[in-house]
Amino acid sequence: MEFLDLPQLLSAAGTVRLPGSKSISNRVLLLAALAEGETEVRDLLASDDTERMLEALQTLGVGVTHLGGEAWKIAGCGGRFPVRQAELFLGNAGTAFRPLTAALALAGGDYVLKGVARMHERPIGDLVDGLRQLGADVTYLGNDGYPPLQLKPATIRPGGAVKVRGDVSSQFLTGLLMALPLTGETVTVEVVGELISKPYIEITLATMARFGVVVERDGWQRFTVKAGSRYLSPGTVYVEGDASSASYFLALGAIGGGPLRVEGVGADSIQGDVKFAEALAQMGAIIETGPNWMSARAPQGGLVAVDLDCNHIPDAAMTLATAALFARGTTTLRNIASWRVKETDRIAAMATELRKLGAEVEEGADYIKVTPAAIRPAAIDTYDDHRMAMCFSLAAFATPLRINDPKCVAKTFPDYFERFAAVTRAAPVIAIDGPSASGKGTVAGRVAAALGFAYLDSGALYRLTALAAQRANVAWDDEAGVAAIAAGLDVVFTGEDIRLAGALVGDAIRTEDISAGASKVAALPAVRAALLFRQRAFNTAPGLVGDGRDMGSVVFPQAPLKVFLTATAEARAERRHKQLIEKGFSANLPDLLADLQQRDARDSQRSVAPLRQEADARLLETTHLTIEQAVKQVLDWYAEASFH
Repeated sequence: MEFLDLPQLLSAAGTVRLPGSKSISNRVLLLAALAEGETEVRDLLASDDTERMLEALQTLGVGVTHLGGEAWKIAGCGGRFPVRQAELFLGNAGTAFRPLTAALALAGGDYVLKGVARMHERPIGDLVDGLRQLGADVTYLGNDGYPPLQLKPATIRPGGAVKVRGDVSSQFLTGLLMALPLTGETVTVEVVGELISKPYIEITLATMARFGVVVERDGWQRFTVKAGSRYLSPGTVYVEGDASSASYFLALGAIGGGPLRVEGVGADSIQGDVKFAEALAQMGAIIETGPNWMSARAPQGGLVAVDLDCNHIPDAAMTLATAALFARGTTTLRNIASWRVKETDRIAAMATELRKLGAEVEEGADYIKVTPAAIRPAAIDTYDDHRMAMCFSLAAFATPLRINDPKCVAKTFPDYFERFAAVTRAAPVIAIDGPSASGKGTVAGRVAAALGFAYLDSGALYRLTALAAQRANVAWDDEAGVAAIAAGLDVVFTGEDIRLAGALVGDAIRTEDISAGASKVAALPAVRAALLFRQRAFNTAPGLVGDGRDMGSVVFPQAPLKVFLTATAEARAERRHKQLIEKGFSANLPDLLADLQQRDARDSQRSVAPLRQEADARLLETTHLTIEQAVKQVLDWYAEASFH
C-alpha cells in the first residue's frame, strides 16, 4: 500500500486557490448534457468523480470537448441521449451515480449502471422507489436496495406526487428533481421525514435555475416541477471553488496560526459548506470573508470545543472532528447519520482513526464526541475515502503521522497534498550520513543539543527492536510481531544515552546476541517498513538531527540540510581504537582498519539504500577536524539553509 509520511507541522499560512466544487461540477455536466444548445463549462473540477461523469456522457453519445485546462464544451442532447443502450461504470462517484440513475430511468433507453464494491454497498432504494412511483422500470442486479441497476424505458404516469425519504441522502432528492423535466409532466416531490443536507438541495435548485428550470417549493417538504419545463444552455457556466475543500485550509489556519486565505469561494457562495467557517468561528477561530474568499487565523488562547448540529454541513463537519484534537474540552457533532452511507461509514472510520492518535471518542448512530488527549504517531487508514485523508492531515500539527493510500484524494482534490505542503511549515531535519566510525553520531548529538532538537541514532533502532522483541518474548523471525514492536518503540536518545521504555540500554544493545538479532529483524520487510515510520516519527517540533547511512536518501529525502560526514579509513580506525581502549576493551588497529574497509565496501554496494553522498548533500571531511569544528560547520550550514 502506498503511504505518505507527514512530519509534525509548526505553522500554516498563505493562499490557496480552490479546485471546482464536486457537487456543482457534476450537476452542471449533467444539466449541460440534458439541455438544448452547447454549454462551455469553466473551472470544472478535475477529479475521479467528474471523470466518471464525463466518461458516462461520452458513452451516452453526448458531445464532450476538452478546451484545455479546466474548460469543457458540452453539446446538449435536449433530454434524449443519442445512445439508447449502454453499460456505465461509475466507480465510487455518488454525485454521478445517483443523478444519472434518475435521468436514465426517465430517458427512454436500456442502461446498466455499475460501480466499485463500495458503491454497491451504498443504498439507493429510496431513489428507486421514487422513480418507480413515476413509472420507471428499475431492476436490482444484486441486492435489493443497492446497485448495480438495470434501467429500461419508463411508462410515465401523468401528474401526481412522488414521495421520497429525506433522512438518508440529499442526492436522492437531487437526482429526482434534476430528472423531472424529462417526464414532460407536472410532478410534485414530497419529502418524508426531515430533509438532511438542505444546502445541497439549494445547490441543485440554483443550478437548475441557471439552466432555465425553476422549481416551485413549499418549505423543505414539497417541490414541484411544471409540465413543459426544459433545460436551456446558459452559454457559459463557471464552477465555484469547492467549499468542502475550503474547510481543510481554513482549519489549517485556525490551528497553525495563519492567516490562511482560500480563494474561489466566499460569502456569495451557493454552497452550504461555507457555513463551516461559522462553526470554526464558534471554536474561536478568527474568520474573515469576502465575495470570493475566506481566511482563518488562530485565536490567541487556542480553539475551544463546541456542540453542534451539523446537518447543514455534513461533509465539512468531518474537518471539525479532527480540529477537535486541538480544542479544549469535548467536541460533539450531532445529526450526522448520513456519514454512515458515504464512501465509507465515516462515523466508524473517524472514531477508529482518532483513537489510534490517542483521542477519547464516543460514537452513536448519528453523533460523535471527541476529547483530545496526548496525541501519538499513528498510521491512518483512509478507507478509499478522500475526505478521511484530507481531514487527518490536520493531525500533523500534533504529531508525525502516516496517511495510507493518499492518492484517494483524487476523487475531489488530486493535488491536495502538494497544496497542503505549500502553505505549511514542517519541523526541520538535519540528515547526517556517513560511513561507520566517521563520528557522525557524536556530531549529530552535539548539533541536536545546540539547537534544542530531537536526536535520532537510526543505526541503533534495529538493535533496539531486537532487544525489545527479546524482552517481550517475541521471536526474531515473527515478522508481524516484531513489526508491531518496531512501530511502537519507546525510545529516547539523549547525547550518548539510549533509553528503551525509560531504561538505559546503551550497553545492552551492543552484545553479540543482540547484534545477531538485529541482523535477523533487519531482513524482514515489514520490520523495515515499520522502522521507517518510526524513524520519521522522530521528526517532531522544533526539529530533528538524525544520523545513519540512509538519512538523506531514504528516511528524510526532503531534509533542508543533508550532510555526508566522512574521514579516511585510517583516521576512523584510529578513532575507534582510541574509544575501545578508553572503555577498557582490547583492540587491534590493523584488524579495525580491515573491518572498516570491508564494511565500507558492503555498505556502498548493497542493493537497498546503499551508502552514498546524495547530490544535494554537503560533504564534511573530518580527517583533520576536531569535533567542535565539525559541529560548528554543520550549525553554520543549517543557518544558511534555514534563512537563505
